[in-house]
Amino acid sequence: MKLSDLRIGNLIAKVPIVQGGMAVRVSTAPLAAAVANEGGIGLIAGSGLKVEELKAEIRKARELSQGIIGVNIMVAVREFKELVDAAVSEGIDLIVAGAGFSRDLFTVGKETGVEIVPIVSSVKLAKISEKLGASAIVVEGKEAGGHLGTDQPMKTLVEKIVKAVKIPVIAAGGIIDGKDIAEVLKLGASGVQMGSRFVASTECEVDDSFKQTYINASKEDSVLINSPVGLPGRALKNEFFDRLSSNEVDTGKSCDYICLKKCSHSFCIMDSLIKAQEGNMTHGLVFAGERAHLIDKVLPVKEIINNLVSEARKYLGGEEEDE
Repeated sequence: MKLSDLRIGNLIAKVPIVQGGMAVRVSTAPLAAAVANEGGIGLIAGSGLKVEELKAEIRKARELSQGIIGVNIMVAVREFKELVDAAVSEGIDLIVAGAGFSRDLFTVGKETGVEIVPIVSSVKLAKISEKLGASAIVVEGKEAGGHLGTDQPMKTLVEKIVKAVKIPVIAAGGIIDGKDIAEVLKLGASGVQMGSRFVASTECEVDDSFKQTYINASKEDSVLINSPVGLPGRALKNEFFDRLSSNEVDTGKSCDYICLKKCSHSFCIMDSLIKAQEGNMTHGLVFAGERAHLIDKVLPVKEIINNLVSEARKYLGGEEEDE
């Protein structure tokens, strides 16, 4: 078995790796462009950005790369439609959408030619997405960082969904190294989406203390929180988590952001994510995948992808020899 191209509609990525679109301001133009330059697909996180900010990030990414650039926008954000329209107007290659499901997004894809890739966590939504015209689907398991739509393991979901649809399936959640990539490709996935591994890259524009939270994490530091979005979220233990667990965090009722369609106001998630990106661990929420503790070094994107590809080929090549 070989490490094949990832084909999403009319797009062809030489490396079957999609860099996850992590908000707020974690996945920005330099990171997305660096991944695209190595043959993968780079995603800019649109959630939490204003329309003009997203446009500026897309333009910057285009200046830095001729590769495939997409956006990830949470359906749960209030300005979802405006951000989608902004991305389309800037000639984005694909739109990945999670934290909710938008049927209208598929109409946008058909009218504009932009490839639409929803994030799903069930066979039912996978089939609906295919029927509505999705170019591919990201199948995300419980191991993923950020907002979760399931308590099911990623591999269990991938095995079921690849049998249920004909469009490409991109596995997401807990994928850290080349062995992980090889394993899900053997299950029938066409590619992978990886977020956490790219946080610990030199091109990721988060504060060094954010990256060090990953590097210093233990397996036990991966925790679930109840997000104001109305979904569980996977994060890493830090001072903010301790304060949240002790009910010492201010409610979000007086926050300055009108960012979500529905918000429980248990705390201001937008403020906490921005604080983390800036390096304030007392007031910042650090989203991360379940296996982020396995990351032990901050590396350039080029080196990360070279390592992932060589490792994946090693494990896939073993199967090839057996055959």
